Amino acid sequence: MSNLVVSRPDASEYAPYYDMYISLVKEGDIIRTLSDQLGSALTLLNGISEEKASYRYAPDKWSIKQIVGHMTDAERIMSYRALRIARNDKTPIEGFEQDDYVKYASFDDCALADLVEEFKLLRQANLLLYRQLKEEAWYRMGTANDVEVSVRAIVYVIAGHVTHHMEILKSQYL
Repeated sequence: MSNLVVSRPDASEYAPYYDMYISLVKEGDIIRTLSDQLGSALTLLNGISEEKASYRYAPDKWSIKQIVGHMTDAERIMSYRALRIARNDKTPIEGFEQDDYVKYASFDDCALADLVEEFKLLRQANLLLYRQLKEEAWYRMGTANDVEVSVRAIVYVIAGHVTHHMEILKSQYL
């Protein structure tokens, strides 16, 4: 396990679109941020009843279950990107269409507790991966969705993406 503290990525390390997520991440140790975020996300999500989990605040918006499933899908895909780039895989990585992933996932047919458990286990596995990375791996660049991106930028995006959706849950759903 490394004691390395990874700093915020430079804007040249990611597409401008991702600044909306990276800007939500406070300064500090990103590994600790991800770990602390897991605890607070679990507290929030475990407090939602199964009856409330299918709630949508508007007909064209995702349900709470779909948001949790989307967060897991996005984290899984982004961490896969981080792994490949950290391992110096130079093969360009394709993008994904989040709305199609949610549309074809059947998250609303799942128990909220199962979706939350999947998110938890994925985050725990990712934390183990990130703790193993050497400093040079964090700064390694690769191509994902036709844009050059660093491993540290991807990990910051993961943290910011969950922050973004937790805030939406608090403000629009709960």
